[in-house]
Amino acid sequence: MVFRQIIQHWLSSRVRQTVHRQVRQAAAEGIARQREAFEDAAGDPPACDVGLVFALEIEAGGFIDLLDRAVVVRGNALTVRRGTLHGRRVVVVASGAGLAQARRATEALIDAHRPRWIISAGFAGGLAPELRRHDLVLANVLVGGDGRRAALDMRVDPATLAQGVHVGPLLTVEQIVRRPEEKRSLGERFGALAVDTETAAVADACRERRVPMLAVRILTDAVDETLPADVQHLTDQTSLAGQLGAALGTVWRRPKSVKDLWALKETALIGSDRLAKFLAGMIERLAQS
Repeated sequence: MVFRQIIQHWLSSRVRQTVHRQVRQAAAEGIARQREAFEDAAGDPPACDVGLVFALEIEAGGFIDLLDRAVVVRGNALTVRRGTLHGRRVVVVASGAGLAQARRATEALIDAHRPRWIISAGFAGGLAPELRRHDLVLANVLVGGDGRRAALDMRVDPATLAQGVHVGPLLTVEQIVRRPEEKRSLGERFGALAVDTETAAVADACRERRVPMLAVRILTDAVDETLPADVQHLTDQTSLAGQLGAALGTVWRRPKSVKDLWALKETALIGSDRLAKFLAGMIERLAQS
């Protein structure tokens, strides 16, 4: 009986969220159609100052909330948001999880909006014991799963960074790393502070098109924390229906996962907001450089 009540409550909450999202989406699409009609008459949109590539909407949500005059454009299986921040033109794309999706989204962003800078941003797992959940990693070196390393041209003085912000290598692998023993092993092997599943692909696209980039990640899990078993399946879903189906399947197979999913969502929302504030400060500094 208790399990049934939990499912009913969770489903009703998801339905309300879906309705609200669809109302906002319909309004945003109306604005986007008006803007697209104007741009068709006026020519290509102007080059943007900064393009940001996130994997998931929940990663980007906190930053999107900070944008002024945000407009939504959908096409080629991507959702793009254009707006301004600190007087600078900013474009945000949620690529979907994984290397191939991140590369495709980055290429489309560069080709369509010609950004002066690209920032790869989102969540990551901690690989070093000194980093805690919701700490930030500003990458100065990108490390691939094959061990290749590439330095980044940082425009931030590490001495000016706040507590909980770390500068160091960021590792990219193909699958989410869930278990502490796996994270410790990767940290020792590659000397990286954190691990994600997209940044190396963003960097490859930027290098080929000669666009400078930065990478910023916020930790959703420290090195000694274990992620839920179904997190990879959940993040692989690109549509709302897919995410809902994956979550329902997880809860059905493992009723206790309701608590895990709720905790993961809360961690993600806090991380998205903190990441957004840091990115806003970075963009302000980039605008002054």
